[in-house]
Amino acid sequence: MNRLVRSIALILYVSALHAQEMQSPTYNVVSVKANKSGSRNSDMNYHANGLSAINVTLPILLETTYGIKSDLITGGPGWIWTERFDLNAKIVDPDPVAVKKLTLADHGTMLRPVLAERFHLKVHTETKTLPVYELVAAKGGPRLIEATQPDVAFHDRSSGSWGTRNTQFAGHFAPLSALVAFLEYQMHHTVLDKTGLTGKYDLLLNWSRDDASPSSELSAPDLVTALQEQLGLKLVPGKGPVDTLVIDHVEMPSEN
Repeated sequence: MNRLVRSIALILYVSALHAQEMQSPTYNVVSVKANKSGSRNSDMNYHANGLSAINVTLPILLETTYGIKSDLITGGPGWIWTERFDLNAKIVDPDPVAVKKLTLADHGTMLRPVLAERFHLKVHTETKTLPVYELVAAKGGPRLIEATQPDVAFHDRSSGSWGTRNTQFAGHFAPLSALVAFLEYQMHHTVLDKTGLTGKYDLLLNWSRDDASPSSELSAPDLVTALQEQLGLKLVPGKGPVDTLVIDHVEMPSEN
């Protein structure tokens, strides 16, 4: 191989590495602190510079990281379900184009080495046949608000954020996968998205818990009814293969 060919090869190699780095942001600055607020409300917000997770348990982080709801997580000591943390992960010198293209699954992949480093986490997956729900369009079609202005807040939510407060779920410029994750948490079953919807949406859902006593005519309906009436979606029960997550090793993280 002559010098010119070697030089071209080196340039192409460096360019490929640079392109890979541009397409695959990583969390370079991470802080983890114990949250002793006593609140049961948690919040996760993805923004241009990284991730902010407030008052979360380790299983909540694992739900995002591996796409497996907490009911399907086994192993590990009892504190993983009771201890809560504030985690802030920052992308140093983020490329706006690359960050904008990140999916929820991409953020989960980026979070895996963070949990491995800070929690010394080791896991493996096992597939089982279990009851599931399929999320489909209800009669009359979806009633979703497609988000066209990501920089304009919706219902106190910034772009690309979603969360639950009491019996209300709200999201702004959110993928339907955010709603699916919320439904899995509430229904205690895997939810398979069969809607075919791939946009970003402004979501607002108000419901009443099954054990709540109606206080007035304005009481919100149960979750399944609210989903159909307010968002035009419904859940159909079935069975299917479900990935479960087994914790092999984990340690309490030391604070920064």
